[in-house]
Amino acid sequence: MKTGLKYPELVVISDTHLGTFGCHANKLLEYLYSIQPQILVLNGDIIDIWQFRKKYFPKTHLAVIKRIIELNALGTRVVYLTGNHDEMLRKFSGTQLGNFEISNKLVLDLDGKKAWFFHGDIFDVSIKNAKWIASLGAIGYSLLIHLNRLLNWILVKCGKNRYSLSNKIKHRVKNAREFINNFEKAASDLAIDKGYKYVVCGHIHQPKMIRKTNVKGTCLYLNSGDWIENFSALEYKNKKWELVFPTAEESKQTRLNFLTALTVFGNKKPKI
Repeated sequence: MKTGLKYPELVVISDTHLGTFGCHANKLLEYLYSIQPQILVLNGDIIDIWQFRKKYFPKTHLAVIKRIIELNALGTRVVYLTGNHDEMLRKFSGTQLGNFEISNKLVLDLDGKKAWFFHGDIFDVSIKNAKWIASLGAIGYSLLIHLNRLLNWILVKCGKNRYSLSNKIKHRVKNAREFINNFEKAASDLAIDKGYKYVVCGHIHQPKMIRKTNVKGTCLYLNSGDWIENFSALEYKNKKWELVFPTAEESKQTRLNFLTALTVFGNKKPKI
């Protein structure tokens, strides 16, 4: 891959959950207008088909899809990897239209090192063996996000910092911590067995980049996080990975492009 570029050569985002109240499409759209990578990997749960409602798909969510199409038209290779919330698209795995493709997994050669990309729900027993339990969990998580948004609105009004209820719960509940650790170990162990140097997942909404080692070897485990709470992405540039947390402090031109794009879907611009 080429080096010395202004933009990252490769960007990975996951778990945007477009079509749900929890998705922060404004923040995601600002980020998408700040990049123009050679490859954009959408690593699952991009459109939340599980919780999709005809009455709720805001203009900003549509604008995200429009921006991805624009990037594709500008020459970015877009690879949509399916997750559990958009598993209905798995029947289209292998479909390729020009520079856009749908798949369940992806392997890339990054400067002589093999990178393995997949969503990660294959390691989730609740999804594999009892989808209704997973769906119920998704509803509970959605309610928690609603409550968290109200809490953060109050905190911001009072001049306080934002607070993540779900992250607090995940770090305090032993079973949640154990699940995350097991997920990371399963993904990295399998990657090492297959000879991959990088394994890139989503699914658990836990952005992370950590070196994993076992008796058979080592690999770099990466998780792109989500756009519900963490607003995170993975970037590969000049032979290095970086876990980024874009903020609202974008350039004037980027913000102008962002707002201009929204006018396509109506005159009302969201406050950012």
